[in-house]
Amino acid sequence: MSTPPADDKAHVRHELDLDQVEWRSTAPADAGDVEDWAEYAFVPHSDGVTYVALRQSRTVGVTLVFTPSEWDAFVKGVRDGEFDLPG
Repeated sequence: MSTPPADDKAHVRHELDLDQVEWRSTAPADAGDVEDWAEYAFVPHSDGVTYVALRQSRTVGVTLVFTPSEWDAFVKGVRDGEFDLPG
């Protein structure tokens, strides 16, 4: 049996107010209401860090939380094609 991954945001996750943030969608303007898109929000915290939360638009349940440096690395990976499907 494998060990579950560590939650390095456990100390702040319960303190983040995700009900008061402005969720932004990754959906293109002409996408309509057909697909399930990712939504992200910038979440300020009393520790001075603005975290980034990421969730699915239709199946809201699990919300991932990133530090600013983790988010920057993720965005750079997307721009570099790191997550593109094989063609």
